[in-house]
Amino acid sequence: MDPVIWFFLLGVVAGLFRSELRLPPAVYDLLSVLLLLTIGLKGGVELARQPLGGVLPQAAAVLMMGFVLPLFIFPVARYLGRFKRADAASLAAHYGSVSVATYAVAVAYLGTKAVTFDPQLPVFLVMLEIPALIAGILFARGIKKDTRWGALAHELFLGKSIVLLVGGLAIGWLAGPEGIVSLEPLFFDLFKGVLALFLLEMGLIAASQARSLRDHGLFLVAFGILMPIPLACVGALLGWSLGLSVGGTALLATLAGSASYIAAPAAMRIAVPDANPTLSLTGSLGVTFPFNIFIGIPLYLSIAHWLHRAGS
Repeated sequence: MDPVIWFFLLGVVAGLFRSELRLPPAVYDLLSVLLLLTIGLKGGVELARQPLGGVLPQAAAVLMMGFVLPLFIFPVARYLGRFKRADAASLAAHYGSVSVATYAVAVAYLGTKAVTFDPQLPVFLVMLEIPALIAGILFARGIKKDTRWGALAHELFLGKSIVLLVGGLAIGWLAGPEGIVSLEPLFFDLFKGVLALFLLEMGLIAASQARSLRDHGLFLVAFGILMPIPLACVGALLGWSLGLSVGGTALLATLAGSASYIAAPAAMRIAVPDANPTLSLTGSLGVTFPFNIFIGIPLYLSIAHWLHRAGS
């Protein structure tokens, strides 16, 4: 197990036992900024090494996947879980979108296994933040005149995560491998340390969300554990069919199988205010995030290896 995972577990244990351990909000914000910028910078530097023409068809296919995945999630939540329409739509938005922290853990895990991945994956990470949120809003509200499209578009495209990821990609791409050397000590060399502290706080937050599982029954637990697997299989199949490497296929599977807890709650708060945010956050952060970092990511890498062996 990668050592950074133990920091998450420490946070969970401390939170469940109601420890006084807390990271100051300013420190947590700084860690999230460093994490998002580092992911963007790494992707931008690698994109600078290759032409963008070959990435565009892959990006279009990944964007389509972002709209398709919620079509599977919404009916499961609506008809099997018997959630009201707004809550089912919110779950579809959260689980159709992606988790930056899960992606960061997957990158660190691939590093421990000496598995390389395609440089365009951070681009796919940015792209997959948006489609499921739009789909979730349409599931909940349809197209209505009173939808605050301006505020929603501002939240979707100018939210912190998108701005930092896209900004990091642009800076890394414009600066190139040589220009970014002076920034490597802060962003690249300290990446795993920043990730470890970020996961410590994530463990504390996950523990606080896990307590609400008592109020919402076993279905949310089953949903949070079982739903990522078929979604990740869709991502792995798409990655393999697009000709991604084993590492790229595993990361695309991880993105498909992850669930948002940053961008999605903010967007749903604006567009679907009658949805219960506790349901979605409990599932995505209290159940799916721990499942993915302990079980899901190794499983998705195994699926990627199997697909590439079977297709060779």
